[in-house]
Amino acid sequence: MGMIKVHEFTTVDGIIGAPMWTMDYGFTPALGEAIGGFMASCTAILLGRTTYEEFAPAWSTRTAEDDPGAPFFNDTPKYVVSSTLKQADWNNSTVLGAYDAEAIRRFKESIDGDIYVSGSATLVRALLADGLVDELHLLVYPIALGTGPRLFPEGAPQTKLELAGSQAIDNGVLHVTYTPATTD
Repeated sequence: MGMIKVHEFTTVDGIIGAPMWTMDYGFTPALGEAIGGFMASCTAILLGRTTYEEFAPAWSTRTAEDDPGAPFFNDTPKYVVSSTLKQADWNNSTVLGAYDAEAIRRFKESIDGDIYVSGSATLVRALLADGLVDELHLLVYPIALGTGPRLFPEGAPQTKLELAGSQAIDNGVLHVTYTPATTD
């Protein structure tokens, strides 16, 4: 059974929308190592439709020479949660259908290795609400934007987490890892 490992780029005020603001901080080798560290055990990628539609054209033409992450994104089996997407053309992609917590539990049990999720805010919110996220990796950038989509929007249900690790990265980013809070 695979663990679901979610990765989000976020600002200190919790904005997770299209992370163009990350460009000002550079993608340093240390940042690459941090991301590669939690991706290493992943043998599947789970994405929401919007993130899939953004990733497919961005990654499908990249090679290892362009970006060391390209082989992972292009060769790893990808699964898309969507009620509207009927077909996924990016290499090794499968549409799972609309979000269904029980279907995701079965999917999780069927994977040998862990499952990587990036972006996919709507999907991640549902996975968190249904207790399906095993690790939440937040890469917190030292900038506040004041407005934009948030992983935990106002009015969302309370989500208790436990700190599993933290790492300051050389470009000012903080990698914080959370797991579901254990019950008493």
